[in-house]
Amino acid sequence: MNPSMVISPSFFSVDGLVGAVFLIMVAITLIGGLIACNSERLVRSVAGLIVCFVGVAGLYYFLNSPFVAMMQILIYVGAVAVTISFAIMLAAPEEQKRVGPSGPLVGPFGFATAALLAGGFSILAIRTDWKVMAKINDGSVKTIGIQLLTEYSMVFELISIVLLIAILGALVIARGGREG
Repeated sequence: MNPSMVISPSFFSVDGLVGAVFLIMVAITLIGGLIACNSERLVRSVAGLIVCFVGVAGLYYFLNSPFVAMMQILIYVGAVAVTISFAIMLAAPEEQKRVGPSGPLVGPFGFATAALLAGGFSILAIRTDWKVMAKINDGSVKTIGIQLLTEYSMVFELISIVLLIAILGALVIARGGREG
């Protein structure tokens, strides 16, 4: 067999199924993003955002980072999306609907800009010589925990202080209530 021949993977081979799973995760991420951006109701936008976050977590898992995928689900889906949902529920309803800029060229101009960006990034991705990077560590939770509590302990503590300040700020704002 000639080594220069490239055999394209079948859909039912391992490589074909891996590619299909990757494309499904990308599709879930894009569909969630489109729902989040194009919904007229805020609750539906948050639901789309949650779907988008789950798709990104799937991409992290696909890239062999199960810890980062789990943190994506815990932090973004479990905390950020729920916090946004509570903010929507606690906010006072708007009296009138606000409409963004409109005109005959707004939609086609935005679509053309997005198409140019997508085409440019696609061409860049296809023409780039992607190199496989060497694995730094095994990416296990044990390794990450050891690094967080030894090598990166100062950053870990600073993040906890920033989160504490954010929680205190949220409590001060919430104490005023809706009327304040």
